[in-house]
Amino acid sequence: MRAEEVLKILRSLGSKKAREGREKFGITSNHSLGISTPILKSFARKLGRDHRLAAELWACGIFEARVIAALVDEPDKVSQSQMDRWVAAFNSWAICDGCCCYLFRRTPFAWNKAVEWSKHPKEYVKRAGFSLMAYLAVHDKEADDLQFQKMLPIIEREAKDERLYVRKAVNWALRQIGKRNQRLNRLAIQSAKRIRAQDSSSARWIASDALRELEGAPVQQRLENKGAKSRSMKK
Repeated sequence: MRAEEVLKILRSLGSKKAREGREKFGITSNHSLGISTPILKSFARKLGRDHRLAAELWACGIFEARVIAALVDEPDKVSQSQMDRWVAAFNSWAICDGCCCYLFRRTPFAWNKAVEWSKHPKEYVKRAGFSLMAYLAVHDKEADDLQFQKMLPIIEREAKDERLYVRKAVNWALRQIGKRNQRLNRLAIQSAKRIRAQDSSSARWIASDALRELEGAPVQQRLENKGAKSRSMKK
C-alpha cells in the first residue's frame, strides 16, 4: 500500500472531537486527524513492516501518519541519519515517545543516541535521549547493569533542566533504571539523593518523585521477589 492510500484511510477514521482533544497534549489540530492509538496500532499491524512506506508517511507531517511510520518501519533499515532527521522534527512529547518506543529502541543505535541526544539543546530531542533510556531499561533484557549505571551520571548532569518535557523524561529514566533490579535500585536511589542536593527546583522535583517510588514498599517488594527468584534459579 502506498502513502496516498494509507492517508485516505486515516482521514476516514479521523474524529473532530478527538482532534480537538489532542490539543491538550500540544498536538495542534491542523497536524492531527484525531485517531486513537489502539486504532492506529491495529491498522499498522495490517500494513506490516515497510521501510519505504514509513519514509513516505513521515514526510507528510501528519501526526497519525507519523505514528504509523514509526510502527511499520523496519528497525534494521533505519540509519543514524534518519533518526537524526526524524528527531529534529519532533513537535510534541507524544510523537517523541512513540518513535522511541515503537522504533528507535529497536535499532542498533539506540544506546549511542540516548547519550548523544541527552545533551541536545532542543527540548524534544533531549527528551528523546531520556525516553530512550527509559524504554531500554524496560525492554532491553540483554543489557547488563553497567550499561545502565553509565546513564546515571548523565541523568544527574541534566536534572537541572527546568523544561517540563525534559524534566519529566529525566525523572522517568531514573525511575525505570531503578526498577530494573536491586543493584540498580540502590544506585538509582544514591543518584536521586545527589540530585536532591542540587540547587534547582527541577532537580528537587525529580529526586523527590523518584525516591518516593524507588524506596516505596511496592517496588522494594517486587525487586526482592525478583532477586530471590533469580538467586534460586542459579542454585
